[in-house]
Amino acid sequence: MAFPRREKEVLPFVAARKIDEKISFVRNDHKVNGTIFKILENSVIVEISGEDAERIGAASNLTVVSHKNYSVV
Repeated sequence: MAFPRREKEVLPFVAARKIDEKISFVRNDHKVNGTIFKILENSVIVEISGEDAERIGAASNLTVVSHKNYSVV
């Protein structure tokens, strides 16, 4: 038996986000600029440069950032 999915209210800030939008965030004391690759319910997947990925210790040039932790550039 499956339970119906309950719709959650989407905050206006989250609803306004678009793929390929430029954002910035701070990770490991480094300011990083990136591009939104995918929008999720509580976060975004961001594409960053290889150099920034190395500086912040990310395994690849894609990283997850909470909606609470970035600003639109």
